[in-house]
Amino acid sequence: MNEYDSELVRSILKKENYEFVTDERAADIVMLNTCAIREHAHRKVYGRVHTIRHTRGKASPVMIGILGCMATNLRQELFEDRTLKIDFIAGPDSYKRLPQLIREASDEGQKSYDVTLSEFETYSDIYPDAQDRANPSTASRVNAWIAVMRGCNNFCTFCVVPYTRGRERSRSPENVVDEVRRLSAEGFKQVTLLGQNVNSYRHDDYDFAYLMDEVSKVEGIERIRFTSPHPKDFPDRFLDLMASNPKICKHIHLPLQAGNNRILDMMNRTYTKEEFLTLVEKVRAKIPNVALTTDIIVGFPTETDEEFEDTLQVVKKAQFDSAFNFKYSERQGTVASKKYPDDVPEAIKTERIMCLNEVQKEITYQKNRAHIGEIQSVLLEPYPEAKNTNQMPGRTDGGKLVILPLGPYKGGDLVKVRITDATPHALKGQPV
Repeated sequence: MNEYDSELVRSILKKENYEFVTDERAADIVMLNTCAIREHAHRKVYGRVHTIRHTRGKASPVMIGILGCMATNLRQELFEDRTLKIDFIAGPDSYKRLPQLIREASDEGQKSYDVTLSEFETYSDIYPDAQDRANPSTASRVNAWIAVMRGCNNFCTFCVVPYTRGRERSRSPENVVDEVRRLSAEGFKQVTLLGQNVNSYRHDDYDFAYLMDEVSKVEGIERIRFTSPHPKDFPDRFLDLMASNPKICKHIHLPLQAGNNRILDMMNRTYTKEEFLTLVEKVRAKIPNVALTTDIIVGFPTETDEEFEDTLQVVKKAQFDSAFNFKYSERQGTVASKKYPDDVPEAIKTERIMCLNEVQKEITYQKNRAHIGEIQSVLLEPYPEAKNTNQMPGRTDGGKLVILPLGPYKGGDLVKVRITDATPHALKGQPV
């Protein structure tokens, strides 16, 4: 979502005749688009600002702006920290005001900000500048992000998103499809539909299944992905469409977060572990070749060893293809930060995540090995210059990374590949 928002910002400022430079040392203004999900993101932002200030020094002054969720959540702290010397701040719904905020900070020398949350802003009238969507050294473009909705209504107790990005609002299907057509005309082969809770998309009487079906009708688009959904929003109509439509990738990111019912209730996740596992069975029954991935938090306040063991058991039963596992990180402004002391020791969190990672690593390895001998359709990605020059990366329909020998291909090509080997991190294959 932040990558997409950065493209919106680029488009907005280009209309005001701002010129973007590739060398940060030549910039008059540097903006950091931020996340507020984890403490690690905060530390990176503080460190980055200090690095910029130190590198530039007094002889080469630069304006620094903070954008995104951290801007909304920590505006006061950012301005009060005199070592950062932040000049302006803009929240996720305030990017159209950036030219004015920059002028106020530059011409009037005042610290300017706008972190107002909107009930209506979807940026549907802004076509993102796609410069960062593809490797400039390649002629092809592969994946484009499209935010089809903004905000979230779920209010999970650990999550700050509803407070930093506001409530849910969706773009019209026509507006989304128009953007997809433009992307297809520019050469993009895949689109990823984005939302904090993307499958709760609704515009008038149109739901997410309708939107996905309409996007799939756009010529030139080979694959459609989406992220991130919530387990509460998977009606049969949606799953049947996924199963039957060849353009919709057979990959679902299904965030579990925890495998114990008491912890799930404290998180306000609105489902039990039994209901989650029933959904997994239902998804696999309708889409047998689906790849399932997930998010899991360990060390949520008051989580016991026995409750963590419940999570391990759900992971073993669900057999996820891969997982993003995190240690609980208290976020300012969330319900959890106000109601539940962060009482699980850091050492225990580390022990649990290491255990969970080992369990998931073995499951992922076995899942990947099961593909050996199969012929998969692989969408090649633009070649990253710093990587092994004898290999090319691509993704299967299920989103799994495939490494193949360098050949007469380019990013955006769909290649039939026989899977010859597997590791816990990737598949290896040969074109057929």
